[in-house]
Amino acid sequence: MKILLVEDDTKQLMPLQTVLSRAGHNVDGVRDGKTAQWLLSEKEYDLLILDWMLPYISGVSLCQQYRAAGKATPVLIITAKDTTPDKVVGLDAGADDYLVKPIDVTEFMARVRALRRRSPLWRGDILRLADLQLHLDSLTVERHGTVARLSSREFQLLEYFMRHPRQVLTRNQIEHAVWEWGTEPESNAITVLVRKLRQRLQEVEAASWIGSVYGMGYRLSPSE
Repeated sequence: MKILLVEDDTKQLMPLQTVLSRAGHNVDGVRDGKTAQWLLSEKEYDLLILDWMLPYISGVSLCQQYRAAGKATPVLIITAKDTTPDKVVGLDAGADDYLVKPIDVTEFMARVRALRRRSPLWRGDILRLADLQLHLDSLTVERHGTVARLSSREFQLLEYFMRHPRQVLTRNQIEHAVWEWGTEPESNAITVLVRKLRQRLQEVEAASWIGSVYGMGYRLSPSE
């Protein structure tokens, strides 16, 4: 999933971003409401995780604006405000869920998995293309009973390919889908990542499924 995580406390932002990334999610982590507002105008996300108290624009205000724009992506509010009236305010603003700090990581990830099932892209815990299966919770790919484990970045790339099968995806599209906002991948990073993913797919005899389209990008197609 593509996730926007907005938390002004770096000591809380970094651990949450790390645990989400290790679970295979692509996470844009920012620390203030204005930056988040701009990103929401520029990009599409599968899940928003918003701290209530933020510089410039609060998480609740961001949620209200997002819903007013007709966006239905799930929203999780995280906050130290733990009274029932506070929770009502957050939920009435359009949030789908509400988690009180201090955050228990196990519960946090369970909430994320639950909200993932509300995403318009949700197709179950396994993505399938012909006889290739991508297991979203274990970051593994399977074919003919053989299983290969993927790194987080390899998983993100294969997930992107499998959500856009047989489509030519440009390098620019891949960079935006797989790399986090604010990061600058090296010039050969996509080439290296595609090569690594092909090596993983070789373990399940599907390396040839990723084709290079000269001057354009790459395409994932089942072998005939």
